[in-house]
Amino acid sequence: MNTAYTADQIRGAEHELMARLPEGTLMQRAATGLAAVCADLLGRVYGRRVVLLVGSGDNGGDALYAGERLARRGAWVGAVLAGSKTHEAGLAALRQAGGRVVERDVLERADLIIDGLVGIGASGALREPYRALVEEANAARGPVVAVDVPSGVDASSGRVEGAAVRARVTVTMGAYKTGLLVDPGAGHAGRVELVDIGLGAYLPDPDVAALSGGDVDLLLPRPGNESDKYRRGVLGVAAGSDLFTGAAVLAVGGALRAGAGMVRYAGPGAPVAQVRAHWPEAVVTELDRPSIEDVGRVQAWVLGPGLGTGEWAHEVAAQVLASNVPVLIDADALTLVARDRGLLRRQAPVLITPHAGELARLIRADRDAIEAARLEHVRRASAELGVTVLLKGSTTVVAEESRPVRVNVTGTSWLATGGTGDVLAGIAGALLAQGLSCYDAASCGAFLHGLAGRRAADGAPLTAADVAAAVPATIRAVTGEGRSS
Repeated sequence: MNTAYTADQIRGAEHELMARLPEGTLMQRAATGLAAVCADLLGRVYGRRVVLLVGSGDNGGDALYAGERLARRGAWVGAVLAGSKTHEAGLAALRQAGGRVVERDVLERADLIIDGLVGIGASGALREPYRALVEEANAARGPVVAVDVPSGVDASSGRVEGAAVRARVTVTMGAYKTGLLVDPGAGHAGRVELVDIGLGAYLPDPDVAALSGGDVDLLLPRPGNESDKYRRGVLGVAAGSDLFTGAAVLAVGGALRAGAGMVRYAGPGAPVAQVRAHWPEAVVTELDRPSIEDVGRVQAWVLGPGLGTGEWAHEVAAQVLASNVPVLIDADALTLVARDRGLLRRQAPVLITPHAGELARLIRADRDAIEAARLEHVRRASAELGVTVLLKGSTTVVAEESRPVRVNVTGTSWLATGGTGDVLAGIAGALLAQGLSCYDAASCGAFLHGLAGRRAADGAPLTAADVAAAVPATIRAVTGEGRSS
């Protein structure tokens, strides 16, 4: 599991460690790791042109000392001094190794640019001359390596206000920073390389975490020898309408592919016919009236994909949410809940799976503000609504009160197509029915869904049905990976 921390958490750990070490030790460790990554990226160091963008803080010192190491290996190294002050010992070391102070016009000829402008304590929009230097670095032909976080990215949240470095690689020191895992900051970080400088023993509980395949392997339920279809989890799916029949098909398919022992589908005539045609394994109940009492016993519900938002759908939602089992609320049911928050007054667990627009309606927020500060709003929603929240998007995040937010690191931009959210609802619902908590079902469901999307796309467009079809092979790959590790 990868864990990440806020700037304040990192600074606290650094303060404790520095009190036990000779002055400058951490900077030398950071510079050594940074120089090694830069050398690997360059391939051949001798004769290559490296430009350092040097700010006033410790990031500037890291860049200067890394530049010194590259200069000693034969690189041409020039430092653009942008801050009101400079790390004097680092600058002296660079000059002694043959480096020099240069003007910004050398950026366009650089083979590599090291961004040491601002560190993890910076927030808000960059000021001049930093803003202009960032734009010039982004336009230059040479790749940019960011020190700790790309300048312009808030290390604690991933927020980006104005110009920000778009790094090929970010070399982060001691521990991952939250802003490197969450968009929009994650989109600026490129490949993230972690340099161990000895902080591990001094770090507190993480701010956010990202599951690995091994973590998911350990969490996924497995049938035992004594299992039958009822012990493996029975999921109810209340979805689909005469207008939106496909949503029901996709949600049921996602649930079946993710290992539910039985799926009980309930809906009106048109989607009932489609579910029966596509999934004869499902037990289907046609609802002539909005009543779920004849569906049978379930261990969890998926509520909402394609359900509609009229009175009929509201009554179905009210009955499902009156049950005493976990409920995953998605799509149209989120609209119903946004209109009638009283539907969420229940004792059993609730997992909601909105995108930014749906979350905006639920918590009366601006959609753009949610996209810009996903962590802030997903935490707010979980606390305000008293539910587990899986916020879908370019970075999918899962929040539950008093737990670290989990960030999903799988997925592909090809998943941005109709119906994939219905498949995700089915996958996570199946995991709920098999006994996972909302927190774990959401996290594992997002991981498997993203990985299935990558497998189905393979660099090309996909359909939601392709994603569902790829789920069993994805689970095999994840569980096989976990056993081999």
